[in-house]
Formats: sequence, C-alpha cells, structure tokens
Amino acid sequence: MPFRLVVLSCLLWLLLPIHPAQGRDTGTDHSVIVERYVQHFVVEPDGSYLLTVEQVKTLAAREAVHDHAQYYIGYNQSLDEVVSIEAHTEKADGRRLAVQPHQIRDQQESASVEAPMFQDTRLKIIVFPDVQPGDRVAVRYVLRRHTPLFPGQFEDLSSARFYPHRDYRLIYDMPPGMTLYADAAGFAPLPDASPPGRRRYQWRYVDGENARIELDSVSYLDYGKRLAVSTFPDYAAFARAYHVRAAAKALPNTNIAALAASVTRGIADPQARAVALSDWVRRNIRYVGVYLGPGGVVPHEASSVLINRYGDCKDHAALLEALLRASGIEATAGLVNNGDAYRLPDVPTLGVLNHAIVYVPALQLFLDPTAESVAGGFLPPSLLGKPVLLSNSGAFAMTPSWQPSRSRTSTRFDILADGSSRFKATRTSSGASAEPYRRVVRTTPQAERERFVERMLQGLGQQGAGVFEPGDTDGASDDYTLSFSGSSGAFAHFPGPVGLATTYNFWGGLGDAVSGFIQEPERRQDFVCPAIDAEDELQFRLPPRARVLALPRPLVVEDGNFAYRSRYARRGNTVLVTRRLQFRHTQATCSPDDYRRMRPALERIMRDLRTQVVIEKS
Repeated sequence: MPFRLVVLSCLLWLLLPIHPAQGRDTGTDHSVIVERYVQHFVVEPDGSYLLTVEQVKTLAAREAVHDHAQYYIGYNQSLDEVVSIEAHTEKADGRRLAVQPHQIRDQQESASVEAPMFQDTRLKIIVFPDVQPGDRVAVRYVLRRHTPLFPGQFEDLSSARFYPHRDYRLIYDMPPGMTLYADAAGFAPLPDASPPGRRRYQWRYVDGENARIELDSVSYLDYGKRLAVSTFPDYAAFARAYHVRAAAKALPNTNIAALAASVTRGIADPQARAVALSDWVRRNIRYVGVYLGPGGVVPHEASSVLINRYGDCKDHAALLEALLRASGIEATAGLVNNGDAYRLPDVPTLGVLNHAIVYVPALQLFLDPTAESVAGGFLPPSLLGKPVLLSNSGAFAMTPSWQPSRSRTSTRFDILADGSSRFKATRTSSGASAEPYRRVVRTTPQAERERFVERMLQGLGQQGAGVFEPGDTDGASDDYTLSFSGSSGAFAHFPGPVGLATTYNFWGGLGDAVSGFIQEPERRQDFVCPAIDAEDELQFRLPPRARVLALPRPLVVEDGNFAYRSRYARRGNTVLVTRRLQFRHTQATCSPDDYRRMRPALERIMRDLRTQVVIEKS
C-alpha cells in the first residue's frame, strides 16, 4: 500500500460518508471536484514496483483552498525512491503556474522525529502557487519501490475521498506468473487491455451519492466502496510471510532473560507473569507511531528495542515475545485492525491489518504492549471484538467483545438555607477503565488539576470552587478512586418550588454512557456499542423546613441487552437517588436492526435520567 495513503488514512476515514445506496446525498463535499485520478502500478516478479499517480482537482469553493493547496507524498527512503514530480496550478483563465523545486519540501514524518530507528519515513510536500477558488491543481509523480515489504508479493488497498469524481481508475500491471486476487465494492472492472508480456487488472470507481458517516459507526471499510488487491491467495500465506521475517527478531538474549527474571521474580502464576512483562514494556518502552506498511513489516531486534527504549507496535510485540519466551511462556505476534474496522476483506492487505499485538495461546490472553493507557491483561476498546491473524500459525483468534469494566459514582449535595450547596463527588473506576482514568489524571499538570472542579461546575451551569483529590495515580490496582468537593452558589432558588436534576455526569457517569447510544435518531450502518456496567448514587441533604413535593417513579427496564433500575426515596432530611445500568451484546458492534429494537428502552431510560426531584422551602 502506498505510504501516502497511510499518512492520510485517519483524515480519509473521518471524512468518508456511508454507502450511497443507503441514503440521500448528505455527505459529498462539492467544494472539490476530482477531474482525474489514476493510480498505476507496474509490479515486478520480486514484488518491487513502479507507481505513477496522476491527479487533477478543481477547487470549486473558497473553503477548499486551505486543505488542497498542497499535496503530500509519503515514502520510506529505505524502501522507496521518488523518481519524479510534476505539478502546477491552472488558473481560471488557462494560465499554468508550474511548481518550482523550492516549492517541494522534504521533511521527516512527524511520528519519527525523535526516533533515529524510524528516520527513513519521509514526506514530500508540494505547495501549489497562487491557488484561488475556481483553479485546478494537478500533480503527477512516479515512485519506485525497490525493496518490497514482502519479497515476491504485492498488496494494496484503495478507497476514494467523497468528492464528485469524473475519472477515477486503479491499474495494476502484473507479471504473467503473478495472480492478483481482488475484493471490490463500488469499483467496476474494466476490459482487459494487457500490454505485451504483462497481465493488466484495472477498475473504475463508481461515483454516486454519499450520505454522511453516523456517529460511532464502524469504519467505512466495513461496508463502503473499496478495492483490496493482493497476490496472497489467503490470510494464512500472508501470516507466513510476516512470520518468516519477524520471528527471528523476537529471540531473547542474556539482557532480556535477566530483565524477564527480574520483572517476574516472586510471581508463580503464568498469567500474572505475562501481565507483569506486558506492563513493563508498556511503561518503559516509548511508542513511536509508525504504522505497519510505511515503517516496513520487519521489527527491529528485541535487544535493540530494549537498548533504545522506543519502537513501533511490531517492535513492542517483538520485545514482549522475547521476554515471555525467556520466562517460559510461548507467544506469537498477531495482526489486527487498530481502528473501527471489524471485518476483513476477502484478500489480505496491510491497509486493514495495521497493528501488531501479542497472543499467549496457553492462556488465551491478548496483550497490547503499546497501549499506554490500558493496564496489562486488558485491551484498548478499539481492539475488542476483532479478528486477529496469528503470525505463527496463520489461524485467526477473536479478541473478547467486552472485558470487565465498572464505574461507580457517589455524589452528595448539602443544600443550605440560602440555596447554596456544599458537595462531594467520588468516582471509582474498576477493571479496564481504571488505568485510563488514572493516566489522564497522572499526566495532567497540577495547574490544570486545580481548575477541574471549577470547569465541571461550569459544565453544569453553576459557579463555584472546590478541591480535587486525585487519589493514587501511581498505583496499579484494578480500582482507581478520585473525588472532588467544594461549594456552589445559587444551587437551589428558594423559596421554590425548585426542581433538582437527578443526573450529574461528572467525568463520564451513567448518563453519559446512555447518551452515547442515542446520538442518532436512526441508524443505517453498524456502530460500536461497548459494554456498560455503571452505578450512580445521588444524595440531596435538604435544609430545615424544606419539604419534598414530588419524587419520580422508580423504573425497571429489562430488554435482553439493557438491565436498568432506578429508585427514589426520602429518608429524613435526605433524598436518595440510585441507578444501576448494565448493557451487554454478543458482539462489540450493533446493527441498525439492533438499534431499532433498543431505541424504546433507551428512550425510557433517557426520560428517567431527565427527571427532577421537586422541593419547596417555607
């Protein structure tokens, strides 16, 4: 896959809309018209290739100028050579302003600026001169990949930005002995026009309407228009090719063996040893975000990663494999998607399998040693419910669709006679959510911590001040508790009647979890639906001569996915509100049909969260 496509992939998938057959055109950006885009690979038997890219765009609106007055070419100087670049601005009156050599900048890719091991990842930045609305910008460049990622193999993944396209073609000239397998959606094959001695495969992008991407939807790759091509006949062959080049880098030496013994000293349980080693790598080896593909597929030697104390995902995986092996625990690297793609194309490509983790078969344990904010033994949410290609066997394993994670929030407001309040809120995060919260607080400067309470009150429409208590930010347990306390003026406007909200979402409470589900009135594509286990307790201590005029009714919702209970009670001068919510699904994603079934339950829960306790003070 060309490095340029990887560099822009995050922006690409954020901006791509849903499949045009699924809704009216609410996603196409008409500020840019792609007049021509041709991507032409000429592949050699050893897997090297010559890539020629031609693109012409009309910038139809002023807002397009900022993002399209420059063009980026990503490359790896150890693998690639940029052979030529031609570019120009075509003015509305027909004049052509050629891009001059000084308007083509070469710089190191930002992820590797301070990492000498990765200084071969580079960017060519083409700056078009005098670009105005209505102009065309054109570029043609040739890139030679002289050292293939996989010797004797080729793979690529393409999709289009959702602008109007007048001519978008992908061409692959292959040697006669190399079969190119394809998985095409929204790309129509073109008639065979093979030159002598070559076998040409080509597709045309089918332009059309595009609806917007819905909030929290799965990757456009899962359901939209894309073309995956590969000379690998199946994923097992792809895994073997990766394993052949990576396995030797994950061997322990004496330093790695000594470190493994030191980290696991006194730990008898194999799973606890594996988690301890993963945590050591996570905490002590800095992650440099060079993706599989542009950074190559061969990790650095585990011993050099240990010495340098940084690496990308495959380097972290190699070091952890070596440490585990030194501790008597067999493990293998696994390739997985680190975004929102949950389905793999029919042909293997690094465009989807873009992240390396570690799997311990005997323990059925997945470990991601690059996940700084997730403790060992847990996975980042983006890796749950994903197929993982195991490099040593070529088989697939599935990460769990959910993992233990619970939040409990306890909030108390002592309402004074003048309507002001003193409050204290305590939040305990358990399981997978403990370390993310702990790390956020740990890495927040003290000056910003001191404003936490003030900003939270502002978010609730109140003014006041207080003290933030961060708890044990350096701990490693599966429970992390933080709290804050303070005062707020004009909390209740006496004499009343006064309605007191029964939901206060301090840092992602139960209410935030529910509102995350109901952001869309309807859905047409699958979406990420994480498991929820949340409990909120809210107390109002009333001032003298205050009485309760109305309490909400309790609610119980049981619909197969949601289990929700709320209770409202008065005990002396205290009103107590308790809520508990659990959500479970068989997968990490839900379908539009699931959403339609869930919607009534979600609406009942949301109505309950919006209820008020009504009080009056004489």
